[in-house]
Amino acid sequence: MNELLQQAENWLAQDPDPVTKAELQKLIDAKDYPALTERFAKRLEFGTAGLRGELGAGPNRMNRVLVAQAAAGLGRYLKPGSSVVIGFDGRVNSEIFAKDSAEVLAGLGLHVFLLDKLCPTPLISFATRYLNASAGIMVTASHNPPRDNGYKVYLGGNFKGSQIIAPVDSAIAKEIEFIAENETFNSLAKSSNYEIVGHDIRKAYVDAVLASSQNLASLPIKIAYTAMHGVGFKLTEEIFAKAGFTDLHPVLEQIEPDGNFPTVNFPNPEEKGAMDLVLAKARSVAADIVIAQDPDADRLAVAVKSDGEYIQLTGDQVGLILADEIASSKTQGTLAASIVSCSALEKVASHYGLNYQSTLTGFKWISKVENLIFGYEEALGYCIDPEQVADKDGISSALLMVKIAARELAAGRSLIDLLEELGNRYGHFATGQISLRFEELAKITLLVHAIRQNPPKTLLGQAVSFTDLSLGSKDLPPTDGLRLDLADQSRVIIRPSGTEPKLKCYLQVIGSSSVEAKAKLALLTKDVSQFLSDLN
Repeated sequence: MNELLQQAENWLAQDPDPVTKAELQKLIDAKDYPALTERFAKRLEFGTAGLRGELGAGPNRMNRVLVAQAAAGLGRYLKPGSSVVIGFDGRVNSEIFAKDSAEVLAGLGLHVFLLDKLCPTPLISFATRYLNASAGIMVTASHNPPRDNGYKVYLGGNFKGSQIIAPVDSAIAKEIEFIAENETFNSLAKSSNYEIVGHDIRKAYVDAVLASSQNLASLPIKIAYTAMHGVGFKLTEEIFAKAGFTDLHPVLEQIEPDGNFPTVNFPNPEEKGAMDLVLAKARSVAADIVIAQDPDADRLAVAVKSDGEYIQLTGDQVGLILADEIASSKTQGTLAASIVSCSALEKVASHYGLNYQSTLTGFKWISKVENLIFGYEEALGYCIDPEQVADKDGISSALLMVKIAARELAAGRSLIDLLEELGNRYGHFATGQISLRFEELAKITLLVHAIRQNPPKTLLGQAVSFTDLSLGSKDLPPTDGLRLDLADQSRVIIRPSGTEPKLKCYLQVIGSSSVEAKAKLALLTKDVSQFLSDLN
């Protein structure tokens, strides 16, 4: 215990943040060993998603000391003469973490560009390529709970502004460990010799987004919109206005960035209740389409009216609409989706004579697909212009969805009608998700192990073919997941979430009609839920 207290005292001595300093001092004075152990027994792991975790004191929390170490480690990894562009969203401490990173990287002699104000995550992927920077940093925790923050890293060069993957992540992590062992926050060289940028980058991004869907006209449509207390509104409003969409009705309570997210428990459009205010706005103004972005505006949720009520489309439905639209105007290229996304995308590629590739989950993989023209994953992420933003983008995809919806509206149709048409062409797929949240990550590991040892023998009355994705294949590297296939093309993929303490089960069925597919999905959901309940 003395060693634990010494670790805490050493951290306290270098912590520049009065809030986390006071928090840690209180734990030391109280000799709260369980809380101290939880903060000091391990470090937040730096991986392909960068860093992400709860704010607080200690190496297992997001704080100024940890972020400075990460910046210094990244700086040591990059070659002399490298450049880095840094952006930040509206979460608690995002701007502070960004400025600390800028000072540390400049102190190492790198050319540093710091955004002048809050920005959406897609802007940093864009800026990394636009500025020909060696790397990009975005301080954000995307749609995580309010007490979280994170650190996403992009690379230029051959990575073309996309997220890091192995072995780059482990190489950077090794440099971070060196810094943590040999430097303190105060001993790290720092400099204010960095460049403030923003206006030209935003202008170029706006122009690129407008160009990405210019083959579609802007027809009248009424839009209900929410930024979900995030950073998407200003650029989205500007782009929509320049595209001719001025009938925009934002949720005023959620329009300004607020890292406390006062009106939502989880600022994620996939979470129950998160869309309540924008759906209420849609009903009050009789909107034709509902658009929601997550707090860093890299994800997009869409809702439309069906039988007098607004329903939220799934990520797979939005992905299918966007894929068909983009593929219809291309003669070559590749469509890509993560393994947990709907199989319909492969049929779209085949229909238009294009290539298709399935990847592991995450845009760090999707964005690396050669000759990519469109990529998506069911978790509301869509990349419609990979040459400009090699990541998911909730702003450019929102504009394209609104243009498609406006075209259908002018023809007396809805997006639901369009989905029915696409179902007749590609098959009526229905997808869903069972998500189990855990307080302890170890319980997720135990449950996955139990399923791996004893997978279900039957689902929907059919024999189950089991594949352990952790073994890898000729098409995919190993990943912690399990796949259950049925003879009728139904399937279930089970995997731990990469960003939240959840176990996720991704369900897919196909039917002769949308009604049949929906009923079949309900039965599969019931079967899988019962199986998990029996195990858990």
